[in-house]
Amino acid sequence: MVEVPISKSEMAAAMDEGFYFWFYEERRLPFWESLYKMIDLLRKFENITRTICDGVVKNKMLLERLRASAFDVLLADPLMPSGELFAEKLGIPLIYTIRFSMGNTVERLCGGLPAPPSYVPASLSSLTDKMTYTQRIKNMLSYALQDLVYHYILWGHWNQYYSDILGRPTTLCETMGKAEIWLIRTYWDFEFPRPFLPNFEFVGGLHCQPAKPLPKEIEEFVQSSGEHGIVVFSLGSMVYNLTDERSNVIAKALSQLPQNVLWRYKGKKPETLGSNTRIYDWIPQNDLLGHPLTKAFITHGGTNGIYEAIYHGIPIVGIPMFADQHDNVAHMRAKGAAVELDFSTLTTQDLVDAVNTVINNSTYKESALKLSKIHHDQPIKPLDRAVFWIEFVMRHKGAKHLRPAAHHLTWYQYHCLDVLAFLFTCAAIAGFILVKCCVFCCRKCSRVSKKKKE
Repeated sequence: MVEVPISKSEMAAAMDEGFYFWFYEERRLPFWESLYKMIDLLRKFENITRTICDGVVKNKMLLERLRASAFDVLLADPLMPSGELFAEKLGIPLIYTIRFSMGNTVERLCGGLPAPPSYVPASLSSLTDKMTYTQRIKNMLSYALQDLVYHYILWGHWNQYYSDILGRPTTLCETMGKAEIWLIRTYWDFEFPRPFLPNFEFVGGLHCQPAKPLPKEIEEFVQSSGEHGIVVFSLGSMVYNLTDERSNVIAKALSQLPQNVLWRYKGKKPETLGSNTRIYDWIPQNDLLGHPLTKAFITHGGTNGIYEAIYHGIPIVGIPMFADQHDNVAHMRAKGAAVELDFSTLTTQDLVDAVNTVINNSTYKESALKLSKIHHDQPIKPLDRAVFWIEFVMRHKGAKHLRPAAHHLTWYQYHCLDVLAFLFTCAAIAGFILVKCCVFCCRKCSRVSKKKKE
């Protein structure tokens, strides 16, 4: 057990502050004020991460115990620094598991994953792979801004920290680039086609599984819906309370649906709650989505819930709020399997219309089933593929043969700017010589002609 000088209350306070910002403030504040608050919030998480790092890498006794345990591999999420540093100190291979990083910066600049901005949308941009001219401008700016925030505002000063701890000049990004395998928690059923590298594996939906029988009380409520079926509604584990106004707007909309609704919600019971709606602290979400009577899924757009809907072929009504949720719902909308709503302007009629649309318009169900077929039609299940690559790294003490040589190139070498500069110089010199020769020949001819006339 690692003892660090930070309490659970401090961690919880930072999480609550982050949730409040993303949930209530992020879309209401002016852009620059929102950006400032987001950076300030990430700074607080960074300080917590720094404290945790210090508690491990500066504890010689703990490091000796970890080395003596002879671990084969370290599995980490690169969203916050630390895992790659621990792997370096312990001298063991590193594997990353990640959904995405800000602007895909970690995957692109540290992992070497190509991302042409002409058709690969930056994370948090809510764009798709088919962009207009103005959207491509937005995409380029999104990449540039998020790279700037990542490298110079948030994590830039970790370079010196890593150099001090490892005893040699290095950077955070260089250390992250040493990861043997990157397990990306998406797949081509949900992801837009893009270039990828042999040490990147897409394992989206690895947690999904066939539906199990429901608890008796829930099954009875589901069956009582008759031919209309049911709607599953969850805003995730982080959204455990809503304002009275928002909860009543939602409850009133649900009461107007012909389907029975199972709503995961821990807040105060809304006054407008209908007899067709039941509230639960917890629901067996995967099992409900796999039930034959389920018609639609109202969700905040978390990756796990999205993949359970894909796995079972259920169309969704997305109400994204923060983090990757806007991107996730945008992907599903582009695939034709979702309708998106804005939580801050949501009305009762908006929600009623959206649910009725995905249930009564057969194209949404057809698109969801198409994605489900793609997901299931894989040579190896996502979980088995993830396990294989983890064990592969353990067996071979790494996977250096899969890492591209791009890690050993500078940015100008990677983009061949030095080669282009050389070719441009050669072309310029050749052009200069050609022009000089032409001028010389013209003057020579002019003199000869002049002498003949004389």
